[in-house]
Amino acid sequence: MSELVRVAVDAMGGDNAPGEILRGAVDALKANADLDLTLVGKEEVIRAELAKYEGVPEDRCHVLNATEVIEMAEPPVAAITKKRDSSIVKGMKLVHDGTCDAFFTAGSSGATLVGGQIIVGRIKGIERPPFAPVMPTQKGPCLLLDCGANVDPKPSMLVQFAQMGSIYMERIIGVKNPRVALYNIGAEEDKGNALAKETYPLLKALPDINFIGNIESRDIPFGAADVVVCDAFTGNAILKMYEGTAKMLLGEVKGAIMRTTVSKIGGLLIKNSLKSTMQKFNIKTYGGAPLLGLTGLVVKAHGNAKAIEVQHALEQCIQWKHEDINGAFKARMHLVDRTKTKQDAQ
Repeated sequence: MSELVRVAVDAMGGDNAPGEILRGAVDALKANADLDLTLVGKEEVIRAELAKYEGVPEDRCHVLNATEVIEMAEPPVAAITKKRDSSIVKGMKLVHDGTCDAFFTAGSSGATLVGGQIIVGRIKGIERPPFAPVMPTQKGPCLLLDCGANVDPKPSMLVQFAQMGSIYMERIIGVKNPRVALYNIGAEEDKGNALAKETYPLLKALPDINFIGNIESRDIPFGAADVVVCDAFTGNAILKMYEGTAKMLLGEVKGAIMRTTVSKIGGLLIKNSLKSTMQKFNIKTYGGAPLLGLTGLVVKAHGNAKAIEVQHALEQCIQWKHEDINGAFKARMHLVDRTKTKQDAQ
């Protein structure tokens, strides 16, 4: 059996916690013999929920009591500083201490970002960690970074995003020589704002990525690039618009099929084909968004994450460990782990 991959799970984070979180955790444990989970949260609640399931591998499923929960609307810095017995803080400390390899949460994005940098810590040389969700396209998965962590990045930060994103797509998704694009309002090299104009020549000069130039919003769904680099304000807008459009179109298709008797019959005839196509564009099948560039893996899922998304995110943690993604970051980007101190954990 492969080496166990130890993941701390925030059992209390998200709109559907603890039910969907623990259901996904149990499914992941049953499907992956090399996965070891520490469920962090209110112990009595977690154990009551686990009692609903049969066949939970108890030797690979542990519970760590945490009496506090960081709510979505709380100021991130204050929450991380004051709620030291929260599931997010205690889970991240397990990663910082080396007890766990990764941390998963569907809780507060702000607290996840702040805790990731303060508690887990950045790899030495990484300026800022980006959130990097995988989005479905016509030609396969596409990595978008940043989508929520750095709204005003420097050009040098976007360069690091491109390097880490390229490695992620190669090692985790299996895309050979992934195409890296810079988000812009036009394809021309001199288009865009100051950030885009300064970043373009830096990406173009990088010898270790397959930079293909600028990309516009309309080209992303068609799979024109495997990695799209942008600031977090833009990336978050792209991601939310992407999700909203997909949800709207799905609703319209379902409505059209159910409108008349004839359309219902036609719907039955194309049901299997339509289901397969829709599944291809289901963003939940890709799990959560990793926070790249930390000394340990932190994965953030949607606040409304269901069990299947939790399971896929935890399986992503397994692949991350086996592929030694952080080692690949440091090797290609010539980085070295910083020495952790007690101050890092505070």
